[in-house]
Amino acid sequence: MKEETQRVPQATSKRLPLYYRFIQKLANEGKERVSSQELSETMKIDSATIRRDFSYFGALGKKGYGYDVRRLLEFFRKTLDQDEAVNLALVGVGSLGNAFLKYNFEKNHNTRIVVAFDTNASEEGTMSNGIPIFPPERLEEKLPDFGVQMAVLTVPARAAQDMADRLAALGVKGILNFAPVRLNVPEGVRVHSIDLSVEMQALIYAIRNDEKNSQTPRR
Repeated sequence: MKEETQRVPQATSKRLPLYYRFIQKLANEGKERVSSQELSETMKIDSATIRRDFSYFGALGKKGYGYDVRRLLEFFRKTLDQDEAVNLALVGVGSLGNAFLKYNFEKNHNTRIVVAFDTNASEEGTMSNGIPIFPPERLEEKLPDFGVQMAVLTVPARAAQDMADRLAALGVKGILNFAPVRLNVPEGVRVHSIDLSVEMQALIYAIRNDEKNSQTPRR
């Protein structure tokens, strides 16, 4: 994202791609304008949250009119650098890694996995879904050939920090980490960690909490 997102809260930053996806859908349907309430009903996000998120970027809409869909689409396209290709490396081609190779961010036309690394790959490399896969020992040799800017890390916890160190040393600026471990990286490298077990526990807690609240008699 561009420099203005430096002052934008992380929670807002994470919602920007969702806004772009839904606004793109509205544009494809021929809709010319949309209100925050309509976006709220479609996206299941509170309308006040949407207005607050948009306010970080100046006057995107007009009171009483709403938001011009084409203008919003162009704004988010530029803000999210949708016209600039982003090459990804996948490190770890197990069950989750294989799913990433097959999916390969098909809904994001500018984001693609271009190379992968896995301990089961042959020394000379193998191909899967059109993506070359090399053993980790060849990371320093092969990664620079692919213009990689970011990496998806789906390795066991014991290997995650070492791989993060090597990726950072090669100039990778962002890591999407699925290993259940906190990574230490140099300044200038961003890490977004997704721990599936933690997310599941949080979901279970939310469901249980909803059930308790629904059973509590009102006074």
